[in-house]
Amino acid sequence: MSILQSTAPGSAAPVNLSECAAESSPLQAQAAPAAAAATVSLDTLARHVPARVVDLAPASNVEEQELMLRLMEIGFLPGERVRIVATGFPGPDPLAVRVGEATFALRRHEASKVLVAVEGRA
Repeated sequence: MSILQSTAPGSAAPVNLSECAAESSPLQAQAAPAAAAATVSLDTLARHVPARVVDLAPASNVEEQELMLRLMEIGFLPGERVRIVATGFPGPDPLAVRVGEATFALRRHEASKVLVAVEGRA
């Protein structure tokens, strides 16, 4: 199942999320150059290093499918700019992640599901 497909809660039928987007071609055009760069998970990205979302890791169960849907709903979509703004203190959780124009707190295991391509420093 790709990032653009999910299973609706309470249903076994896949839902094509690309049909829900108003325009999918600009995202695909932005994501194409990012796919050429090395792909890493968001939890391994260093602070303040710019990157673009490439994909989400495949879900292996219903809980992970719900997490993937939540990540997509808050903006982790292919082509979207992302960077780690801060990390927790004294431990590694949570991560303050800037995606687009919004900032969210993610646990490391949630961030590990977001695959990104590192961009050149801006």
